[in-house]
This record gives sequence, structure tokens and C-alpha cells, in this order.
Amino acid sequence: MNTSALKDSSSTSTRELTKISLVAALYVAVTVVLSVISFGAVQLRLSEMFNYLALYHKRYVIAVTLGVVLANFMSPTWILDVPIGGIATFLVLIICRSVTKNMTNDIWKMVVTALIFAFSMFTVAGQLTILYDLPFWATWFTVGVGELLSMTVGGVTIYLLNKKIDFSK
Repeated sequence: MNTSALKDSSSTSTRELTKISLVAALYVAVTVVLSVISFGAVQLRLSEMFNYLALYHKRYVIAVTLGVVLANFMSPTWILDVPIGGIATFLVLIICRSVTKNMTNDIWKMVVTALIFAFSMFTVAGQLTILYDLPFWATWFTVGVGELLSMTVGGVTIYLLNKKIDFSK
């Protein structure tokens, strides 16, 4: 029996799980520390910057989705935010990976991803409309603009960090 292959597989699995856990924990920590601006009809969820990691490696689709699910338990609208936010994040990350997979320019990948995520905020607007009777279109606009701003700040951060840390590994 080839035990070195087993050791390699085990250490790879441990590394992968560690990276997934770290990103999920960072997502939760940033969301909770900035909870005053992370939830509501006007929000600036800076932890959304971690969405870009999914462009570098598929492991981060799970990491960010897990982070969103856990962070959304802190949301005043958690009853809808946990399942809807988790499913929406997972699907939008997969869509972003698919749409940008043949793009070679990281900046354009990030622009496209930011626009897709801003558009996807209809899910948050829908939740707020259902739970708080807020006007859907105005809420979609404010949450979408907040998402675009978060993704812009986060995009610059992740882009610069990727120059020092190779997120694809």
C-alpha cells in the first residue's frame, strides 16, 4: 500500500479545510464586527469582498457560502436571511465563476462579479419587503448600491492582496 499518497491526500484535505474554515470565519468576523452597517435596507457589508476569492479557487464557493449562512444568523431577518442568503450566495458565486471563467483580466472579472452581485440583491430586497413591508424597488436600489460599493472597496483589497498571496493555490 502506498502510504505517501495517503499522507499527501490527508495533508491536502487538511489544508483545504483550513482555508475554507479561515475564509468562512473571516466573513463572519467582519460581518459581526461591522454589524451596524452589515444588515438592513441600507447596508455596507464589507465582508462581501470575500466573494472575489471564488474567482481564484472553487473551494471559496463553499467557504463564502458557509460564512454567509453563519453570519446571517446574526441578522434581524435571520429566519429568511439564513436559507435565502445562503442559497443565493452559493448560486451567484457559481454564476460568477461560470461567466468569468474565460476572462483573462482579473479587473474585468471583478467588475462583472460586482455587477452580478449588486443585481442579485433583489433577494435581500424581497426579504425586507416581506418582513418589513418596505418598498421593493427602492430597497433593491439601496441594497444594490451598498453591495456595489462594498464589492468595489473589497475588489481593490482582494486585488492588491492577490499580488502578495496567491489565492489560486
